[in-house]
Amino acid sequence: MGILILGLVLFLGIHLLPVLTGARNALFSRMGENRYKGMFSIVSAIGLVLIVIGYARAPSEPRLFNPVPIAVMIAPLAMLVSFVLLAAANMRTHIRRTLKHPMLIGVGLWALVHMLANGETKATLLFGAFLAYAAIDLLSAVQRGATKSFTAVVRQDVIAVVSGIVLAMLVMAFHRPLFGAAAVPWGI
Repeated sequence: MGILILGLVLFLGIHLLPVLTGARNALFSRMGENRYKGMFSIVSAIGLVLIVIGYARAPSEPRLFNPVPIAVMIAPLAMLVSFVLLAAANMRTHIRRTLKHPMLIGVGLWALVHMLANGETKATLLFGAFLAYAAIDLLSAVQRGATKSFTAVVRQDVIAVVSGIVLAMLVMAFHRPLFGAAAVPWGI
């Protein structure tokens, strides 16, 4: 479980750096844009690898709670929404213009549904950490007014919706070989 925790600290810690604007700005000034982005990418990648290894090695027991039936039932629909939000996050979509922070909302929805639909200690730690990250970063982004102005393009909304649904369907179809648990009855 230690590897999983270390991975979460590195990955989510570096992603929460913008919340600490003073520390982030000092690092950015000292390192310059390219070195800052390089450091951010390297720490993120190491954290992600440790999360994957740590989760795979962590024991499935003990179970903290039984899966919440409604979470299991709505998980496929929630994942479709989450993937659409993730796809829309870096595009000039009406979705992004309306919600302001669709990526954080999508990550929060993904984490909440997965945490409630599972109940294992390692899953609660993983998804609970991502849920906490999404909530903290969303609150900070709203307080900082961290949004960019842009003109929304309907075509980009269509691309976000279609690509998000296609990717969600692929992940659900291959959820068992990728993550060890079937997400939908029609999956592989």
